[in-house]
Amino acid sequence: MRILHTADWHFGKTLEGRDRAPEQWKFIEELAAICDAESVDLVLMAGDVYQTVNPSAEAEEMFYHALHRLAAGGRRGVVIIAGNHDHADRIRAPRWLADPLGIVLVGLPKDEIRPTEARRDGAWRPWGGVGAVELAVPSCPHRARIAAVPYPSESRLGEVLSESLEEREMRRSYSDRLAGWFAVLARHFRPDTVNLLASHVYVAGGIETDSEIQIQVGGAYAVDASAFPATAQYVALGHLHRPQEMEGPGGVPIRYAGSPIAYSFSEAGQQKSVTLVDVEPGQRARWWEIPLSCGRPLVRWRASSLAEVHAWLDEGRDADAWIDLEVRVDTEMALRDIQDLRGAAPHIVHIRPVLPMQEAAESLDAQVSRPISPEALFRRFFEEKVGLPPDDALVRLFLGLVQDVETDEAEGTAESAEAGEEVGA
Repeated sequence: MRILHTADWHFGKTLEGRDRAPEQWKFIEELAAICDAESVDLVLMAGDVYQTVNPSAEAEEMFYHALHRLAAGGRRGVVIIAGNHDHADRIRAPRWLADPLGIVLVGLPKDEIRPTEARRDGAWRPWGGVGAVELAVPSCPHRARIAAVPYPSESRLGEVLSESLEEREMRRSYSDRLAGWFAVLARHFRPDTVNLLASHVYVAGGIETDSEIQIQVGGAYAVDASAFPATAQYVALGHLHRPQEMEGPGGVPIRYAGSPIAYSFSEAGQQKSVTLVDVEPGQRARWWEIPLSCGRPLVRWRASSLAEVHAWLDEGRDADAWIDLEVRVDTEMALRDIQDLRGAAPHIVHIRPVLPMQEAAESLDAQVSRPISPEALFRRFFEEKVGLPPDDALVRLFLGLVQDVETDEAEGTAESAEAGEEVGA
């Protein structure tokens, strides 16, 4: 059986307000072309279809179009699980249309997946249960048994996973509980089926980037690689945007397919890809990457002057890329200079003028760790949740609230100190 593993589509996500929809539409067509060219029997999508729980109409249209293209009229199996960015109900909402086409949509870890009627010319489900399903596809003589575990937070599992608030104990309890749940699902694996597990989790030791919303609190929601069942022949994961592999019990490959598009400049230079897997019942899985070309590159420019920036633009350097620009200047850049530069090159996302004194200060700061400002934290949080950067008025409102809280805390501290002095007197 040939399987295509993909994840973290994040339909609707922007880059500092820059529209990524054309790249995402292109990805759908490239993905479908790979499935056709490589004779893929089954597609596993391991979560984060959308960027937000309330996606735009265009993002939803992308999802439905992707289902249509990947299912190939119901001849190819498709399994999609919800990630931490997705609303579980929204992912499984089109199941009444998807089920007859052999498409499996799973929103919550304990969703019951029901069997469907047999089809000679299309994918169908001979068996289904809570969190697990068997899938038959006409292009392959083998059937797949899939343990499907969408983003398993405490609330989505419907369980309290630790009575302690101590981080180490919370992580141990979380990892142990998932290991137990994986073991329950693995009981459905059979020696005559292709046995797969798909989930959206953070495995301890995985390499992260700035564009993922943390799904672990500190390390509390981290899962140990040892938690996965040795009887799974391949573990398909979503959440981390850098393609990477870990080894589970018995050598089972645990793999993140990564995102199809670079969604932050921390992913600059990464080759995005999907993963193809060949596996037969009772045999070790063999996998390899297929590179993608749908996303515009993310590039960092470090210029010594504005003249150098304009020279690069005139020569068409990185014309198809999104640019993060840092430019050395002798004096503060006027707002007009910044506006002119943005007008001439709308693909420049960030413009950071660096003065000589700033360079010296940044060199010193590199040696001394500084906390992230409340404004920077708020901007990052808002964009991750909403998909757009906050406007300046909203930022000012937030900072005003922060100042009010700090003032109240300072006054409370002063009153406590005065009360202490009175008691001492």
